[in-house]
Amino acid sequence: MKRRDFIAGLGAAAAWPDAALAQQPERMRRIGVLVPLAADDPDMQTRVAAFQQRLQQLGWTDGRNVKIEYRWGASDPDRSRKHAAELTALAPDVIFATGNSTVAPLLQATRSVPIVFAIVPDPVGAGFVDSLARPGGNATGFVVFEYGISGKWLEFLKQIAPEVMRVAVLRDPAMAAGIGQFAAIQSVAPSLGVELSAINVRDAAEIERAIAAFARLSNGGLIVTASGLSVLHRDLIIALAARHKLPAVYWQSLYIKGGGLLSYGPDAIDEYRRAASYVDRILKGEKPADLPVQAPTKYELVINLKTAKALGLDVPPTLLARADEVIE
Repeated sequence: MKRRDFIAGLGAAAAWPDAALAQQPERMRRIGVLVPLAADDPDMQTRVAAFQQRLQQLGWTDGRNVKIEYRWGASDPDRSRKHAAELTALAPDVIFATGNSTVAPLLQATRSVPIVFAIVPDPVGAGFVDSLARPGGNATGFVVFEYGISGKWLEFLKQIAPEVMRVAVLRDPAMAAGIGQFAAIQSVAPSLGVELSAINVRDAAEIERAIAAFARLSNGGLIVTASGLSVLHRDLIIALAARHKLPAVYWQSLYIKGGGLLSYGPDAIDEYRRAASYVDRILKGEKPADLPVQAPTKYELVINLKTAKALGLDVPPTLLARADEVIE
């Protein structure tokens, strides 16, 4: 064999491993997704679709280079705990979860699998992270709002229903966020001449009794703060507000599409998209401990004119002009 042919042969052999590697399929990654509502909930379907679409834009396609395992809590704490254990047992590369009711059981099940959360009111107070700037553990994500926004709910209630002088604030007292939101509302109540009452959101019977008792006196209104329990009982709360003719302001547009009067809060679709970006960064090697918890960047005001009419309210034109969505 000529020397030149021998060297050429060696070069070809050396190239074989690279060629073989190039032909190997991309490693399939696994993402767990745990959300608190049912799989057939229209709003949740829209949000999850936005999350998956953003992942695809970032190069992650379900069934090609990533396998997405969905679990649906269906507003059942026991089911959420069961699904949290199932997902962590799969040892996914990262888990995306929304709301305290899903993040808490996940962190009880694992302190090693990376978790990205969204729609969480107070992750520091809940013990999910050490601080917003430096999460420190295996979880990070996006807070649903800063407490200061809670005062806005009372301001909007007075704008749409100026005669309201008494306001019942529905909160979950077991959550640090429930206490924090109520405190923020209290801070602006004196300047608006409003007397506040707290209604604890624990079970349907308690909610029904408390709202009925509150509604016996005139000039009342409701504020529904952020919690998993308020989402669980949202249909009941909306129905009670209508039955007792109570103007009500909610923390999320989910309630307004179900017949509520007005909501002001973060754009949930945007939060899901931003969460997908954090999932992408973790799949590419970054750690949750190094990714700061972020506040929302987009808020939306949604008004239901049909509900306003049923309550005999004339929505001020200035308020309508500010609305991001008006349901007629």
